[in-house]
Amino acid sequence: MISMSQLTLAIEENDPLLDSDISKEMLRQMRALDAYGMYEKWTPARILSPLILTKERKAEIPVIGDPDEVTMSRVKAYYNALSFLIEKQVGLMAIPMVNLTHEGFGRVVITVGKLVVVDKNLRDVHRFGFKTFEQMNEEANKIVNQAVALVKQYEAVAQL
Repeated sequence: MISMSQLTLAIEENDPLLDSDISKEMLRQMRALDAYGMYEKWTPARILSPLILTKERKAEIPVIGDPDEVTMSRVKAYYNALSFLIEKQVGLMAIPMVNLTHEGFGRVVITVGKLVVVDKNLRDVHRFGFKTFEQMNEEANKIVNQAVALVKQYEAVAQL
């Protein structure tokens, strides 16, 4: 059953952040996962809206729970998108490795060569999302910028 807050978009259709690199790449990643072509007629705001957990949406998700396949695919799409953006900036292949248990705990590691540029523990993946669309963009930019700085600092390791 779809709740009312799930029907309401958490992103405005004309939000300028829809043109950001992370938004464009997330759309590409999400559409790649769409085996049945559901997203073909959806707007970018509608596709990305489930990543935004407003207070109302978060209240509908139980505190303890197991993530479903759709949520786990969103997590993987997000880190795939970050990897692509890192790779685009440094010119070296960035590989995401996402390890999640059925209970929603795990770890994400993104490597460039032998260099670990992102290492994040994941908890409560069934509640994966961001308070606002702006926060998603800011966090993605922060992670990408830190990863790029690490590659520049340890370029010899990244090229192994």
